[in-house]
Amino acid sequence: MAKLTFVGGVHPYDGKDLSKDKPIQDVLPKGDLVYPVSQHIGAPANPIVKKGDRVLVGQKIAESGGFVSAPVYASVSGTVKAVEPRRVVTGDNVMSIVVENDDLYEEVGFYPVAPVEKLTKEEILDAIKEAGVVGMGGAGFPTHVKLSPKEPDKIEYVIANCAECEPYLTSDYRRMLEEPEKVIGGLKIVLRLFDNARGILAVEDNKPDCISLLKQLTKDEKNITVKALKTKYPQGAERQLIYATTGRQINSTMLPADAGCVVDNVDTLVAIYRAVTEGRPLMERIVTVTGDAINDPRNFRVRIGTNYRQLVEAAGGFKGAEGTPGFPEKIICGGPMMGFAMFDLDVPTTKTSTALLAFTKDEVSAYEEGPCINCGRCVEVCPGRVIPSRLADCAAHFDEEGFLENNGMECCECGCCSFVCPAKRPLTQQIKSMRKIQLGKRKK
Repeated sequence: MAKLTFVGGVHPYDGKDLSKDKPIQDVLPKGDLVYPVSQHIGAPANPIVKKGDRVLVGQKIAESGGFVSAPVYASVSGTVKAVEPRRVVTGDNVMSIVVENDDLYEEVGFYPVAPVEKLTKEEILDAIKEAGVVGMGGAGFPTHVKLSPKEPDKIEYVIANCAECEPYLTSDYRRMLEEPEKVIGGLKIVLRLFDNARGILAVEDNKPDCISLLKQLTKDEKNITVKALKTKYPQGAERQLIYATTGRQINSTMLPADAGCVVDNVDTLVAIYRAVTEGRPLMERIVTVTGDAINDPRNFRVRIGTNYRQLVEAAGGFKGAEGTPGFPEKIICGGPMMGFAMFDLDVPTTKTSTALLAFTKDEVSAYEEGPCINCGRCVEVCPGRVIPSRLADCAAHFDEEGFLENNGMECCECGCCSFVCPAKRPLTQQIKSMRKIQLGKRKK
């Protein structure tokens, strides 16, 4: 490959200039914190506290509900007010533990098991599992499961996903600039689990300062390289990242491990580093709060369970009051391409919360859908190499057989087809709905 990239993709306005130069700022939460027991893919965690219990920062409040699960920890000290269903950002009611913050932030003791060099592979995995680390790029897959493939000797690459290809998001960028040693340290820990693996720090070339810094810090590391990727969305998607950095291909029936790869997000690697070297569970993450409706876009270090409304307030609030110019018409959790609209700000942040975007105009809702003109643009940009317009037609007519025959499960729901469609068809949304149906049937 002449360039480290993939076939397809788009170049939306990235919006990163709004917050990329804003250093990470700590936010101390106020009032109640809400901890959903389902902040990951897999079985929900089981609450181990009850109403009236006092908890400390770093205390386990819910234990794993199975192998594919992750425990939950208190990020503040205070009193358990309730264990009850609460709304989360998707609109679902999820069993949650509600803690009244006492503003004292008293901690339990944090101690590493032993120096990293003396830990066995099993001890490293146990530390990651016990800390409740999950994929923090948005997927939420329990990290200890990802790092336990059936044939670890066949893993040849551990790829640090430093691309951050979603527009507007700058949390990973700030993390790489401000705490690169922890990112690299987390990668080194993961490499200790795989005897035949090399590390790759994969960064889009619109972050030259990060590339330069990471290269400088790894210049003496024989089994770690920094690779500059062509800036293009969705460069950070797992399949595209693996192809761009290694030339290997996977499909919807495969895992990265089947191609000899393990992929971890920047924030996930930092969580691994802190879990193993400090004995600290996952209790916080970096969240970008930005958009043209935000007064002071910023990157915040957020204690999990914090209310989203408090993050907006910490960013200076909205530029206008409700009903006036500057008040957002659209608020999105995550990035504009793969995130989803928020119905309310009074919901908690979780382990997978990456960003909150507030826009003064809801451009998408103003679109008027027209008929397909067979221009083929959706096919040109599709990184999954399928025909989105045809798949959307199958989904609209509930043609499950046709959907599968046309490789509908190869769609990664990146949104590129909807982005370029001149007819403004909601291609991704229609395909996503049918994919959910098929994935549900597979589980059964």
